[in-house]
Amino acid sequence: MVIFELAWIMSKDSNDMLWWAIVGLTDQWIHDKITHMKYVTDVGTVQRHVSRHNHRNEDEENTLSIDCMRISFDYDLRLALYQHWSLYESICHSSYTYANLKLWSMQGLKRLQEFLADMGLPLKQVRQKFNSMDISLKENLREMIEESANKFGMKDIRVQTFSVHFGFKNKFLASDVVYSAASLLENIEKDDVNENFIEALDSLSRTNLDKLQQGLELAKQQLRAIHQTVASCICTNLIISQGPFLYCYLQEGTPDVKIYSKPICMKLLCKHLLKCFVRSTKNKRCKVLPLVMAAPMDLEKGTVIVIGIPPETESSDKKNFFGKAFEKAAESTSSRTLHDHFDISIIELKTEDRSKFLDALISLLS
Repeated sequence: MVIFELAWIMSKDSNDMLWWAIVGLTDQWIHDKITHMKYVTDVGTVQRHVSRHNHRNEDEENTLSIDCMRISFDYDLRLALYQHWSLYESICHSSYTYANLKLWSMQGLKRLQEFLADMGLPLKQVRQKFNSMDISLKENLREMIEESANKFGMKDIRVQTFSVHFGFKNKFLASDVVYSAASLLENIEKDDVNENFIEALDSLSRTNLDKLQQGLELAKQQLRAIHQTVASCICTNLIISQGPFLYCYLQEGTPDVKIYSKPICMKLLCKHLLKCFVRSTKNKRCKVLPLVMAAPMDLEKGTVIVIGIPPETESSDKKNFFGKAFEKAAESTSSRTLHDHFDISIIELKTEDRSKFLDALISLLS
């Protein structure tokens, strides 16, 4: 809230700061750092700042200039990067639609075809880039998707959000910028933490849109990888019940496993996997269990990354107690761990300590 207040106080060139505050808030929501209710409340607060700083009269002095910046509030779709992708790819790789349509299964793919048919959208249109779609379709697209989504049980496909216009043609949703910056920050092609941080920071500047676009392409690759991994884990029964929690371990050699050595990407995978697993299992008990997941982190050091997330419930209060539990399990077994992340529910663990650490965790939480 501090940055919101600073944006309010500053009367000149404060739109940049306000936009960064919006991106920060959206990041917290996308990555489950705040509840949906907290997000909605803060959106209301930010909206007042947006209205004050972006009010324009329709006269010649206030027409859009080529280098201006304008932020607007809107209700948009929970479809990742859809304005910079094809609609088909976005639906297939957005957590919300992927989970609700069960797109890891043949039945889910059939439902996807029915969903597109219900909207009356030709496959040729939904498979091409969003910008290339017929203008007549794009004008009513959100309403068409929302109407059909309601029939398919996706009543929350619309969400409050903000978008930014840079000049005449560049428009980005806040979620676009979040996905872009996160992908640049965890870019495994450049395994240099400092360089990745600078590039992610550069992508937030309106003078560096090429970097933002680069991040969007990386984000698409990551989302494809995440949902392929989700499908693989579910279809090969990699998720097992370990008593008080569900457990999944990605072994070395798993496709795209390297990207899960990074905390943001790993947490996105966990979140999406649990959401989909809950919809795929018939075991009622498993539907209310939290998930612990591990994946190779550093082969030279012989470590794995371990993350724990709370159950997938309708409750708005999802407290994560794994940070303390990990600490106690490591202490009781003398497991070698490194708590080196802002999120204490993510740790680095020596590979050979994994079994005894897991046994201690089961005992502790039973």
